[in-house]
Amino acid sequence: MQVKEQEPTVAESRPGRRILWIVISLAIIAALAFVKMRYFPSPAAGGKGGKGAGTGGKGGAGGKGGGAGAKVPVTVYVVQPTKLADVVSSTGSVIADESVVIQSEIAGKITSLNFKEGQPVRQGQLLFTINAADVQAQLRKQEYNIKLYQDQEKRSRTLLEKEYISRQEYEQNNNALLTAQADLQALRVTLAKANVRAPFDGVLGLRSVSVGAYVSPGTSIVTLSRIRPVKIEFNVPGRYAQSVRVGDPISIRDEGTTKQYKAKVYAVNPQIDPASRTLSMRAIYPNSKNELRPGAFVRVALELGQNEEALQIPTESVTPNASGYTVFLIEKGKAQERPVKIGIRSDKYIQITSGLATGDTIVRTGILQVKDGSPVAIQK
Repeated sequence: MQVKEQEPTVAESRPGRRILWIVISLAIIAALAFVKMRYFPSPAAGGKGGKGAGTGGKGGAGGKGGGAGAKVPVTVYVVQPTKLADVVSSTGSVIADESVVIQSEIAGKITSLNFKEGQPVRQGQLLFTINAADVQAQLRKQEYNIKLYQDQEKRSRTLLEKEYISRQEYEQNNNALLTAQADLQALRVTLAKANVRAPFDGVLGLRSVSVGAYVSPGTSIVTLSRIRPVKIEFNVPGRYAQSVRVGDPISIRDEGTTKQYKAKVYAVNPQIDPASRTLSMRAIYPNSKNELRPGAFVRVALELGQNEEALQIPTESVTPNASGYTVFLIEKGKAQERPVKIGIRSDKYIQITSGLATGDTIVRTGILQVKDGSPVAIQK
């Protein structure tokens, strides 16, 4: 008789499975511990094998480049007095010496245009005329009325002398004459407004009307500008208000041609703009060859003099913060933070007006790794 082997029960298989899982878990933990000890040693761990361990290990507490006493490599700059041209840089605009929009003062139809666009004109030259036939008719009528009033006034004066009329009657006739003469003068002024002339020598712009157009008072006809000379308008920070003077020279660089020109300040605004805290100034340039056109953008350098003993340091040595500017001064092998005040600045250097003295050594590069009191290693 064949006997079947009995399969192990669930209760009998569970201890074996537990032992298997325990062995696998211990193997995983041992593998993780080996990886950590081999590739990620603790900084405080001892022994020869630890990278950076012990006092003699590379990067250890007493080792090269490690620990709290590590020196930050920096390059330095020794402060020395230098010549500094006291120049204030700004931007400005070219404006015409004189500029006006020629407009009509009376309503009417334009009967003639006596100019060419873009051409120079002389002061007093007739530019255009407006139909004023009605004004001329009123003028002739008023001249006839004045003749009548003059005769009445003459007869009244004779009668007054013979005491045939009262002085009041004479004064009424005389007043009528004076009133008519005033009206005649007003009509002549109106008639003169029909002929518009150039108020000064200049160059005309582009006209905006044609012959036959009806214009009203204030209608723009053409622009007239005097561009010899031209003015340069620019602003400087308000802190220079006590330094700028009429007659100060400036250098102008035209953004279009990159050429430089020389001009002189002729007017300074007596007030600082409270909104921008800047001071407006104007210089004048002869512009004899029409080099600069009104409306052009220019860069301006205002020359205020020269400082023979200026202290300048590289711009990268200065760190801005909430309270101002600071530098790191090297004293006894350590970096000491020092607040400073700055003056004129350029692309490469900044003038120091307070906080440093001749011979001081400051950090030039490596400033991001330096803190107040950090030991430094000066690199050549």
